[in-house]
Amino acid sequence: EVAQVAGGGTFVPLVFAPGEAFQFDWSEDWAVVGGERMKLKIAHFKLAHSRAFILRAYRQETHEMLFDAHNYALRVWGGVPARGLYDNMKTAVDKIGRGKDRVVNARFTAMASHYLFEPTFCNPAAGWEKGQVEKNVQDARRRVWQDAPAFASLVALNDWLEQRCLSLWHEVKHPEQRDRTIAEVWADEAPHLMPLPSPFDGFVEHTKRVSPTCLLAFERDRYSVPSPFANRPVSLRVYAERLVVVAEGEVIAEHARLVAQSHDRPGRTVYDWRHYLAIVQRKPGALRNGAPFAKLPLAFKRLQAILLTRPGGDREMAEILALVLHHDEQAVLCAVELALDSDGVSKQHVLNVL
Repeated sequence: EVAQVAGGGTFVPLVFAPGEAFQFDWSEDWAVVGGERMKLKIAHFKLAHSRAFILRAYRQETHEMLFDAHNYALRVWGGVPARGLYDNMKTAVDKIGRGKDRVVNARFTAMASHYLFEPTFCNPAAGWEKGQVEKNVQDARRRVWQDAPAFASLVALNDWLEQRCLSLWHEVKHPEQRDRTIAEVWADEAPHLMPLPSPFDGFVEHTKRVSPTCLLAFERDRYSVPSPFANRPVSLRVYAERLVVVAEGEVIAEHARLVAQSHDRPGRTVYDWRHYLAIVQRKPGALRNGAPFAKLPLAFKRLQAILLTRPGGDREMAEILALVLHHDEQAVLCAVELALDSDGVSKQHVLNVL
């Protein structure tokens, strides 16, 4: 059992009841992801009674990563312990006062209130107060990272981490109940956890101004938004794996979040061609070399190759693409594919099939 320093080199063993507490910490570890050796931030969770531990990998230790990690860990455990034990990390504590006095971050407080657990923070430089998870960081380097394979993506790495942790629950003996595995003790602890609510909506919000090219910048990368919002301020809600753009109380765009790159690489741009349809209605010639249209669905690309050989083909193609604003996109694609199978494909032909 982890022990608490009581002074003079003496120790007091700590005992936790089922469902009483979990401990959390971050570590830094390395893995090969997408062909690149990458330094990762690892979120460690450990139930203080059963020692059921969970790891999740991120590129950063930001608020949205912390919220995502909690949503994930509590889902795997299937419930919520009464308390969470933390160090004084900046994503949780805005200011450290005397003794146990803390000014806790408002968004962190909102998450803890959502799940109804009580956050408890260690005294500065007193990591032994959550010694179980501190030990878990060291154990994970031997049990998990030492033999980790290469991964195609961060998603693949986290899928592997989940299965590896669950397997280890069945292999590792509980340090006190030595005739039982962590999984067996966790099965006894699970009914003592509080019911699991819906996941916390763990975003961080920023105000951004959209460029004249309908792009907003985030972490050196750029993401498109619908053209009517060019040159206007919008709200960007940042999640661990996605970005949501809100204006006038409505979601206007959503993108998968690019994994942060090293600073010596050029920024990337993510386009959604639908965001530029209003512009090509006015300027159909932009279809020919417009970057947002480089990755149109194959049926649209085939149709474009035909129509651009004809006078007025630019405008006709722009009008066909605009059909997705008023009809189901898959239905429009299907109509284009059927029209391509016949002679004399045109906008009117596509409309008739649609």
